[in-house]
Parts: sequence; structure tokens; C-alpha cells
Amino acid sequence: MSQQVNPKAGLDALLTPTNCALILIDHQPFQFAGLRSHDSQTVVNNVVALAKSARLFNVPTLLTTVVEERGGYLVKALQDVFPEQKPINRTTINTWEDPNVTGWVKETGRKKIVIAALWTEICLAMPTIQALGEGYEVFIVTDASGGVTLEAHEMAVLRMVNAGAVPITWTVFASELQRDWAREETVPALAQMMFEHMGNVGTSLAWELQLLGSGKPR
Repeated sequence: MSQQVNPKAGLDALLTPTNCALILIDHQPFQFAGLRSHDSQTVVNNVVALAKSARLFNVPTLLTTVVEERGGYLVKALQDVFPEQKPINRTTINTWEDPNVTGWVKETGRKKIVIAALWTEICLAMPTIQALGEGYEVFIVTDASGGVTLEAHEMAVLRMVNAGAVPITWTVFASELQRDWAREETVPALAQMMFEHMGNVGTSLAWELQLLGSGKPR
């Protein structure tokens, strides 16, 4: 009898720069105004770091907003990571119901989709559940997302996990893409991101580099 393969286990279950695409949904002022599950500054920090990770490893990334003429433009720190990209401005609450978004996903040819959104219970949950039903593997970045209450965020994550989503954080995303410190081409930029976005970890790394005489962070 043949052994059934678990798609969520094994080396192929991990993310690589060539097997995934990233969608960042509705990190806008209106959504941040209602955010109560996380500190807003922390979510901004994490989603910007997530975007920088995707940019560093050339992961296809889509920015999208909902009714931006009322809800506001994408937060500047995030837009600045992809200054050349105009976010897709939707009317659909469920991002996966916008053909511009799903068309972009199909063009990437990638089946592992990484998503972060505000709010978790709506703008992250809806596209995640639909994409899972259409055969995509969906990774939800929980610390670059947030809900209107902690309960709303946690129940949404539980719902998505039960549907088959894989919860990760932005540092997991960056680490799976890097995978090996011997891949030295991306190490300096990744270290710089640690200085800028990982708090005590970045401080400790800077201290270690100074002790080793390997230079100082810019």
C-alpha cells in the first residue's frame, strides 16, 4: 500500500524564493484605526519587514487596498518598499473575488501564497479560505495582520488553520527564504533588516559584530 504524502510536512512544505508569492492586503489608515489585537506600530514594523524580505529574495509581491479614496492610501513605510507599484484598489471585501488579484496570482504560476492583511477576521480570512478551496497552499502571516479585537484575530486564525492554512510570522518567512547562512549574497541585507526590525535581536547582533570586529551596522 502506497504511503500518503503530507503536503504540510517535509522539505517541499517550506517556502523558497521561487515557490511562493506574497499578497499584502489593506494596511491602510482606516484599518489601523480599528486595530485592537496588536499594537499598530508593531504591525507596521512587521509588515514592512515582511515586504522587505520579499523584495530581498525577489518574491513576487502584490499590494492591494480597498476603497482607498475613503480608507486611505497604503501606509507610506510599506509603499516605500515597492515605490514603483500602484496598489490594486478594490471594492470587494474579499480580495480573492477581484479578478485583477486572482489574475496576478495565476500569472506568477505559484501555488504557495503568503498573505498578511487588516483585518484578520475579514480581509485575511476570506481570501485565505477561498484560495485553499481552489487548491492553493496558503501561509498566513499572523504578526503582520491584526483584528478589531484579540478574540477576533485568534478565532480567525483558528478558523483558517482548521481550513488548512499555515500560520507563520515575518521572521519565519525571511528565514525560510534565506535557509542557509552560506548563501552570503543576501546576508548583509537580511542582517540590516534584523537591526531595523527585530528589536533586541538586532541590538544583540550589532553587539556581537562589534565584539568580533566585523564592522558596525549602518
